[in-house]
Amino acid sequence: MGVAVTLLRHYTLQMLWIKSFHIIFVASWFAGLFYLPRIFVNLAMVEESSIAERARLLLMAKKLLRFTTFLMVPAIVLGIWLVWAEGLIGPGGVFATQGWLHAKFFLVTLTIFYHIGCARHLIWFEQGRRPHSHVWYRWFNEIPVLLLTATVILVVVKPF
Repeated sequence: MGVAVTLLRHYTLQMLWIKSFHIIFVASWFAGLFYLPRIFVNLAMVEESSIAERARLLLMAKKLLRFTTFLMVPAIVLGIWLVWAEGLIGPGGVFATQGWLHAKFFLVTLTIFYHIGCARHLIWFEQGRRPHSHVWYRWFNEIPVLLLTATVILVVVKPF
């Protein structure tokens, strides 16, 4: 009995570490997704004649995108590890009965597409294109807030 309790405590502690790092990487990933479109707002507003300012903003955006991409990968891997370890996916998993988890996977997929969309917008800015106005980018900047809010509510409340 003592060995089983010790193993359970060890497993629980391990899962708490994994969950902690998952939350840290997700929060960091989203911090980048909150700020990157804000740089796009500034890029959309910069004057054509302001070459140095444009170059500085592009450099900031490229570095932030690279760093944010680096943070996205462990966030996703640790999230998959958590749902696997909790028995929600995999052999005998209860994924089919967890509607909230389906919705969360959908929102994570949308977040990944948003991230890819940010990379695409950065490429356009690097090419000298201005596909949208600064006002459009201000609205674009709100999407990760909505994605994060909905995802956290799904995970905590599990409404369905």
